[in-house]
Amino acid sequence: MKQAVYNGIVITPNEKFCGGVIWQEGVVARVFEGELNEKCDVSTDAGGKFISPGFIDIHTHGAAGYDFLDGTIEAYSMAARMHMRHGTTALMPTITTAGREELTRAIKTYDEAEKLPDMPEFIGLHLEGPYFADAQRGAQDPNNIRNPDPREYISILDMSKSIRRWSVAVELPGALELGFELNRRGIIASVGHTDALYEDMLKAADYGYKLITHFYSGMSGVRRINAYRYAGVIESGYLMDDFDVEIIADGHHLPASLLKLIYKVKGSSHICLVTDSINAAGLPEGTESKIGSVEFIVENGVAKLLDRSAFAGSVTCANRLLKTMVELAGVPICEAVKMLTLTPARISGVDDRMGSLVPGKTANITVFDKDYSVSHVFVRGKLVYG
Repeated sequence: MKQAVYNGIVITPNEKFCGGVIWQEGVVARVFEGELNEKCDVSTDAGGKFISPGFIDIHTHGAAGYDFLDGTIEAYSMAARMHMRHGTTALMPTITTAGREELTRAIKTYDEAEKLPDMPEFIGLHLEGPYFADAQRGAQDPNNIRNPDPREYISILDMSKSIRRWSVAVELPGALELGFELNRRGIIASVGHTDALYEDMLKAADYGYKLITHFYSGMSGVRRINAYRYAGVIESGYLMDDFDVEIIADGHHLPASLLKLIYKVKGSSHICLVTDSINAAGLPEGTESKIGSVEFIVENGVAKLLDRSAFAGSVTCANRLLKTMVELAGVPICEAVKMLTLTPARISGVDDRMGSLVPGKTANITVFDKDYSVSHVFVRGKLVYG
């Protein structure tokens, strides 16, 4: 069956133009400028809205009152569908620091949930913890934070081939060896919740670490040790060109000045926009909940620890990330879309089949208006929202 979306502004990594997209059997066949001059079985009028590659979120803990750590099919389904309604066509469910029983349940449930119909594509599991610096734990459960132990992490890695990424504090004893093992298995080794110095980051790069989890959040900056200043992970992210960084562009975690700085130094090819959304994403102001033993409240559009000392994660969805980057940081829309599509696809190793609208790639498509409200979402060429 031949399908099309037309009469919109098509967004590519380098330009935008009036036109549309045609696909067959869930695969893009042609991207065209101007009017639709080809007979299709099903045609969707975009009404002048933006036609974008489907958004890809590689760091989300949940939404709609559900956390992927809940380890139930319902949690995976409800959270993913909430994100889908905001334009996400592929995501990497993220499991926060937890006990072994909870972690095992969540991993095993992922293998069942990725087969559910009419959902965003799951592109692997992201384990965020438990190997973190206690001083940078943020909303991570302090009762489960520990150093990497090969007896533990090898057994976890052997549990499922769905693990695609692991965030680790690279200065911890055993963290470099873990990075080597992740790299050997083709798993993304990411630096997060860390007090590492620049010297630690240089070693980490040699052992396969190549991504920085939620840049600026839960990590070291310049530190003074015995009267001397040392660069931290933030400075390392700027200095080390090969490192990609993910940023929570919800309009709260980072101000406009830092968003502009990150974009100026790293560029859209090395920046990945993520929601880092928790279970309260999509829920009203004043909602109180918890992550493990850590309690939080939704206040002024962000989740905060009850003592208001730090953020506990975001409550945003993907379309808000675009709005923030374009309107707050002044990033051109094609570049902002790239940070939410092609760059995360490349980081995740799936850019051969998603992340841009070109013939041969999967027809994952998001249609949104000038206010960033999503009207249509296609996953594998099927209309799943709109």
